[in-house]
Formats: sequence, structure tokens, C-alpha cells
Amino acid sequence: MEYGARERLNAARVDTVGQIAALTADLHGVMAAAYVVATDDEHDPEGATIAFERAQVAALLDQARQRLADLDDALARLDQGSYGTCAGCGRPIDPERLVARPAARTCITCAARR
Repeated sequence: MEYGARERLNAARVDTVGQIAALTADLHGVMAAAYVVATDDEHDPEGATIAFERAQVAALLDQARQRLADLDDALARLDQGSYGTCAGCGRPIDPERLVARPAARTCITCAARR
């Protein structure tokens, strides 16, 4: 099961760390813009508010951090020898699912039950 799995997990982890860095920079930029711009953006008809942008970037950052935690958990399962075994039913997770979702903890049947 480990063949290729570690490489996929590590590649996904590197991508996710990069996303976290980019989103963190974006969030700092949005927050800095809020201090620089002294306008009432809540009533700006031209587009999204700074508060909306900040909330959107913060939500994406939270998702990326959760994805990183899931990938780290998957790497730990790989080291323990339980990677690729469904946490729900104990059966093997389809290898195609693991290619698509390297951090998957459950088979597609158990995932559909949630």
C-alpha cells in the first residue's frame, strides 16, 4: 500500500503548506487594506466588502489548515501500517479513492453514510 502513497501525501502536503502561506499573506493584505482605507465599505456598491473578503480568506485558510492536519494524520497512519484501511468498516479503501483523496480515512461506502 505504501508504494506511491508517501509521495502523493508529501506532494499534497507541500502544496497545502504553500496554499497556507499564500492565504496567510492574502489575509494580512486584506487586514492591512482595512486599516489603510478609511471608507465605509459596507455600503460600497462596487463589490465585496473588506469584511467579506477577510471572512472568505479566513475560511479558505481554515480549510487548508484542516487539510494539512488530515495529511499529517494520513502520514502517521502510513507509518503505523493502517493507511488504506477504512476507519468505519475496516475494509481496504479503494486505491483509486486514495489517489483522488490521499488523506481519506474511509471507503466510499462509509463516507456516503456520513
